[in-house]
Amino acid sequence: MTGREKTAAELRAAGKYMMDNGLAWGNAGNISARLDDGSFLITATGTFLGELGEDDFAECSLSSGMSGAASQAAAAIGKKPSKEVPMHAAIYEERPEIGAVLHASPFYSTMFACAAEPIPSGLFVETMYYLERIERVGYHHPGSAALGEAVREKAKSANVLLLNNHGVLVYDVNVKEARMALQTLEMACRMVVEALGAGISLNRLPKTVERDFLERSGYRARRTWQP
Repeated sequence: MTGREKTAAELRAAGKYMMDNGLAWGNAGNISARLDDGSFLITATGTFLGELGEDDFAECSLSSGMSGAASQAAAAIGKKPSKEVPMHAAIYEERPEIGAVLHASPFYSTMFACAAEPIPSGLFVETMYYLERIERVGYHHPGSAALGEAVREKAKSANVLLLNNHGVLVYDVNVKEARMALQTLEMACRMVVEALGAGISLNRLPKTVERDFLERSGYRARRTWQP
């Protein structure tokens, strides 16, 4: 199996996982992963993440969008890359350590993207790690260059972006970590919403405890962020 085939297989598995676990719906969302040569593989436009086929991807260059060879292949099979290429490319260009980008509109996370309610990171172990830094990106039309540049501005400040009135963008070192971050985000959002509805007050750990956990627990290596 070539590196490209392995990456495509990981993305197909991630797409099915997202659909099976309520992290994606319909043909909304697009996912990508970096390839060894520096380009990235992204789902084709209009694809259903739960049933991705081997030809449901396009290969994109960071310098010129879809590469020449991939463009010919895509044209031959009638596929073209997701229109959200600009924001995926912005992440890969600004964060060379990032290996995968997941864009979706999960119900609870998107509810927060459509509201001003903050998402607490100090709820449980996984939120402290995966949701340490969440940033918001103002609304821009999907697929627009303006959205890509808005994402670029926040790319180094967090690994989770709430796209106002649109959805969420989660990125990490590999597909598995990005998927875990997306599921943690959705779980935290659901917990907050259902607790509010049930009249339950959640205990949120103070920031000092979060910092101590991140620096001393050994759960994961501490992330570094742009100021």
